[in-house]
Amino acid sequence: MNIKEELYKQCELYVNKRLQTVEETITFHQKALQSETKSSAGDKHETGRAMLQLEMEKASQQLSGVAQMKETLAKINTETTSKNAHLGSVVITTSAINYFISVSVGLLVVENKTYFAVSPSSPIGKLILGKKEGESFEFNGAKNTIKEVF
Repeated sequence: MNIKEELYKQCELYVNKRLQTVEETITFHQKALQSETKSSAGDKHETGRAMLQLEMEKASQQLSGVAQMKETLAKINTETTSKNAHLGSVVITTSAINYFISVSVGLLVVENKTYFAVSPSSPIGKLILGKKEGESFEFNGAKNTIKEVF
């Protein structure tokens, strides 16, 4: 298996785990909302329902974010290569940091090498996008030169 495929699989696994967690949270809150019964302390009941409603809204936003990540991953073809960094590219730099332009997952390790899975819309993703071998970029005061894009 090549590096790009392995990075893709790790990103997919991360997104699927996030999806499962968010779905479990939503199910938990739905059950909690259904089991909330009116008690003599009406205000306490209403506060509890409002808090659960807020948690449900937050979980729905997270679900939307995970859906966007799944859409982005679906656009990646691990077979394609390009001289310019684009969605799905692995970017090897002269620093100790290498990148996989995909979804914001963070640190991934393949064959004892570290890669950062970054979104093309993230600050570092925007800097790298469109760059090719030999070009440089500066991030957080550190200058990096691209050794390879595949």
